Amino acid sequence: MKSLLVRYGLAVTSIVLVAFLLPLGFMAKSLTQERALSAGRQDAQQVSLFTDDPVRLQAALVAVNAGPRRTTVFAPDGTVVGAPAADTASIELARGGQAFTADTTGGIEVLVPVAGGDGVTVVRTFVPDAELMAGVYSAWGVLAAVGIGLLCITALAGYRIAAGLSRSFSNLADVAERLGAGELTARVEPSGPPEVASVGHVLNDLGKRVEDLLADERELIADLSHRLRTPITALRLDTELLTDPEERERLDGHVDELVTAVDTVIAAARSHRLREPVRCDAVQVVRDRVTFWSVLAASQDRPFTATLPDRPALVKTGAADLGAALDVIVDNVFKHTPAGTSLALSVTAEGETVRLTVADSGPGMPDSALAGRGRSGTGSTGIGLDVARRTAEQAGGSLALGTGLDGRGLSVRLTMPKALSEP
Repeated sequence: MKSLLVRYGLAVTSIVLVAFLLPLGFMAKSLTQERALSAGRQDAQQVSLFTDDPVRLQAALVAVNAGPRRTTVFAPDGTVVGAPAADTASIELARGGQAFTADTTGGIEVLVPVAGGDGVTVVRTFVPDAELMAGVYSAWGVLAAVGIGLLCITALAGYRIAAGLSRSFSNLADVAERLGAGELTARVEPSGPPEVASVGHVLNDLGKRVEDLLADERELIADLSHRLRTPITALRLDTELLTDPEERERLDGHVDELVTAVDTVIAAARSHRLREPVRCDAVQVVRDRVTFWSVLAASQDRPFTATLPDRPALVKTGAADLGAALDVIVDNVFKHTPAGTSLALSVTAEGETVRLTVADSGPGMPDSALAGRGRSGTGSTGIGLDVARRTAEQAGGSLALGTGLDGRGLSVRLTMPKALSEP
């Protein structure tokens, strides 16, 4: 940005300099030439006063020829007095009684005719190029120096102005990036022009507004989570009334997992810290979820298969988040397909991508828009697939729906970039 503003300033200044300095340069040349020609005319007129007096004529010629100009007198009888000069066509034209100036080799000649009793005497004063250009080059040098100086001042001033603007924009971009990364306490010190400063004020207000909204949301989630304590406690009491020890132990384990999940939600809702980079092995997560869901699959006579690679497949998300995403997808299969429907989980790692697929052979999903948040069609909240989608997107991936097993049913595929190493 700084170089762009400096170049813009230099371009505008260059146009102004061309518009003013070039005419000044030509004016300096014109004034110098006019001054030299005026001096030449004065010499010719001074000598023309004594064309009838040879003695005074010689004295006048000596006086005027002492300078850089040369004056010659052409008498009617062909006599040439003063500085040596050839009788040219210009001399003949001047004998006709016309005074003028003419370009000649090495300068300009001033011709003044003087009528007398014996005819027309022509006084010629030669003004050399050296006198015509005397001081012109130095004047041009001064103008060029002024132009270069103005360009340097423009570049320096433009750089300082651009540096200030760039600093203001850099601060805005830095704070915007920090807010986007979740650092909601980041604020910018408004600076620069009023327009840029107003953007800083708006950005600060936006950060404060988002911080307040998220604080309210955290409190709401925490309150809702706390409200689950009562039904969980009732559920634990019910499990203690079971007479079958194995069944009681199994249900107690499920209740403990539910309590852990609620505690995790409360801790995450109240946490104001930025999320640290996390990694997990998708293969191990899927293996654990298969173990968990295989009991329910067996009770419903569902063919349940898992295709897993031999090597770990690391992805950029936590094991709890990825497990929760898989749970809502598998839970949808159990809820919305009849008993006996086949279910398959698979993990494939190709290049820099890891794909987790949950496929079934049920009736499928007639409307792909039902995958959106709040869309269900079955009376549920409709946030299950959205939870899985957000988990994939937070890891830099995506969720896609497709055809399930044997050309029937539904498949849900989570595609995420592979993590190269553990955090």
